[in-house]
Amino acid sequence: MNHLYLALSILVMALVTWLPRIAPLLLFRRRIQNRFFRSFLYYVPYAVLAAMVIPAIFSATQSPWSAAAGLAVALILGWRGCSLFTVALGSSLAVLLAEQVLLPLLPVF
Repeated sequence: MNHLYLALSILVMALVTWLPRIAPLLLFRRRIQNRFFRSFLYYVPYAVLAAMVIPAIFSATQSPWSAAAGLAVALILGWRGCSLFTVALGSSLAVLLAEQVLLPLLPVF
């Protein structure tokens, strides 16, 4: 591999990752006063996290049925205010139970 190509590739990747991080600092100098925009920005981290986690949930198990069972248990436990450890343990046990007990009974996609 050419050293110039490698250096330019690293420079372009650094610029592409740096620019979205620095752009808000350059564009918004003062505190954002718009209520709608502030509420929109409040939910962005949750939406991004959901967009990253939900596909991973359904590709990490043997069947979408066991993934749905684990997701349902995680949502219920999270909604009830359980700790992160309890939610992770409960959803893992639900997936294990679904794959061992329910999976032989359900159709496979």
